Amino acid sequence: MGFFAGLLGIGGGFIITPALVLLLGLPMGTAVGTSLAIIVVNSASGFTAHLSDSALDWPVVLMFAAAAIAGSLVASRFAFRLPERTVKVAFAVLILVVAVFVLIQSLTALTVGV
Repeated sequence: MGFFAGLLGIGGGFIITPALVLLLGLPMGTAVGTSLAIIVVNSASGFTAHLSDSALDWPVVLMFAAAAIAGSLVASRFAFRLPERTVKVAFAVLILVVAVFVLIQSLTALTVGV
């Protein structure tokens, strides 16, 4: 999973969550929680490794962190009320939308670069 995340430059959650569901047969809720735990560990190690090399804009970091935490808390309340199939379909649609967006950007970059 780490290889594909590094190669494709996408967040590990887009790769880890489907792998946990499809390859290990985990329920969607468990896969999402497990994926988030893996991402926290990876992010903390990367953050620690690069902390001394980077200048961070702490107000921006804290603003995005607060928004992400608030969004996660709100979304988790909805996720527990939704059927697992609905969550799976919503996740698949999100991945499809991101894929189409990346494809359009890539095609645009190719035509502009030519």
